[in-house]
Amino acid sequence: MQIEQLEILDFLRAHPPFDALPDEVLQRVAAAVDVRYYKAGEAIVEFGQVAEFWHVVRSGAVEVFRRNGTLYNRLTAGGYFGEFGLLRNGRVRFPVSALEDTLLYLIPRELFAELFDQHESFADLVEVEDRTRLRQVMSKREDANDLLSATVDTLVGRAAVTLPSTASARELAQRMTEEGVSSLLILDDNPEVPELPVLSGIVTDRDLRTRLVAPGLSYDTPAAEIMSRGVVAVNHNQLVFEAMLAMLRHNVHHLPVLKNQRPLGVIALSDIIRYESRNSLFVVGSIFRQQSVDELAALVPEVRACFVRMVGEDASSNMIGSAMAAIGRSFKQRLLELAEAELGPPPVPYCFLALGSMARQEQLIVTDQDNALVLDNRFDPAQHDAYFKALAAFVSDGLARCGYSYCTGGVMASNEKWRQPLRVWERTFTDWIERPTPESLLNAGIFFDLDGVWGRVEWAARLRELIARKARGNSRFLACMARNALLRTPPLGFFKDFVVESDGRHTRAINIKRRGTAPLADLVRVHALAIGAQSINSFERLKDIIDAAILPLGRGQDLYDALEFISMVRARHQAEDMAAGVDPDNSIDPEKLSEFERKSLRDAFLILGNAQKFLKYRYQPGRAN
Repeated sequence: MQIEQLEILDFLRAHPPFDALPDEVLQRVAAAVDVRYYKAGEAIVEFGQVAEFWHVVRSGAVEVFRRNGTLYNRLTAGGYFGEFGLLRNGRVRFPVSALEDTLLYLIPRELFAELFDQHESFADLVEVEDRTRLRQVMSKREDANDLLSATVDTLVGRAAVTLPSTASARELAQRMTEEGVSSLLILDDNPEVPELPVLSGIVTDRDLRTRLVAPGLSYDTPAAEIMSRGVVAVNHNQLVFEAMLAMLRHNVHHLPVLKNQRPLGVIALSDIIRYESRNSLFVVGSIFRQQSVDELAALVPEVRACFVRMVGEDASSNMIGSAMAAIGRSFKQRLLELAEAELGPPPVPYCFLALGSMARQEQLIVTDQDNALVLDNRFDPAQHDAYFKALAAFVSDGLARCGYSYCTGGVMASNEKWRQPLRVWERTFTDWIERPTPESLLNAGIFFDLDGVWGRVEWAARLRELIARKARGNSRFLACMARNALLRTPPLGFFKDFVVESDGRHTRAINIKRRGTAPLADLVRVHALAIGAQSINSFERLKDIIDAAILPLGRGQDLYDALEFISMVRARHQAEDMAAGVDPDNSIDPEKLSEFERKSLRDAFLILGNAQKFLKYRYQPGRAN
């Protein structure tokens, strides 16, 4: 065997689906492979042409497209494509082009058919059913997205520039000029651990302008008087995605990066933009610059464009949901700022809660508003409620103007039922858990996903801690929640075909939220409550559940993949609706999906169905009465 063929043979042995084939078969394959090179941007196969080969990526990367030109998949070394056309009508179904300079192994059609027919392990991996195929699909998406794999330290281009808090403003400006940086960190001595200085604050160009020059302070003013305190920082091994979320959540443009609690460097907005799915950070910045509800409402097209871009650029549903939730939080926060400016300061402290998908950071473009108010225990309805009624109305009406429709169930702070002192919320949540009723269980499914977005946000953390403590080990409550989580089932019939129904403007549709993402979030919530997890996001809850080892081996990852895939189908459908100029919704026609998507969606629904069976077995909801 020639040296080139030996190299091919070694590669095949190391990659599925070839690694399960006998060596003599692999030698035949290696001898038959046609090696071809494609430059970046070059078309490899086009829709409708005769499918002559099965393609395996040796090096580089390729992009697979739908016939309408939208991205379908992205493959790197070890990936393969072309099986759909070979196994069906002999024509290329998905055009493919080289994303980078790429080397491909081409296996002749006849040999591929022989491998598929005669080697069950090979066929199973090429057209593998249920969760394994879905895991392959999701892992390829993850590998192709830098936001899910790149760590923050890859963005740090230089060491952190630091000065003590006693340094003068002049010294700060001189040092920043000398180093060519737009920010520096303020470090002070740590009396408890002398070798580990304390990160006291950060000074940026903007701080110098707004806190020194504009007020006309002396250049001798110490750093302690102009720096920003309560610094938001990230660890060096966190993901770029997590750094992006920190910037979104806190509306900051500079993030110190720490390693072993020591400053490694600072990353700026400009560093992260090349990884970001474009412009959700800018949208958040724009929200806080608007001076009226009319100006905020004018940003709705920009929010929608941001969503479409993120979907089009293959961001994960976790990224999209987190970014859209951050945008929604920012609208609430700015509306509350405007409300307080109009109404005056609040008579007692309060916390404005986000509930449901916004709190879970799983929000897409089709959403309503679920929110509530936690009031200080000194709240007196006769003296104070007029203020908070006006504040809640201002925010709810403003959110409706900004694309977040009113909750049809009235779960809004404008409903006096959901404006209560902290002690009342604590008593209410305790009652829901210890004495569940059908109504309280429905409320728990909404209110137990809560996050503080404004004011005394520590009260939200206090309520989450109470929920986790009271629910854990409460078998009757968990059985009741499990029973509710089983009310919405995946849309699969006896023979695992899709069950469609008339839904809105669609005559043969699946409401993918009602029959997919919602029941997934419900069952994940039950498991999270059972282990006392305080995470809000479903993906984070699944990580806690996997660590707690309460699911059969591998099933937690299955649920993660199923939630991600169903959510992405939902997000793509909404983006395609907007691109077509129609109002987006949650109803999809499975016949309009590609065969690949239909198979993967069926796999995801099967995982959901099996997970519901396990939920029924573990919590025995029949004993809830």
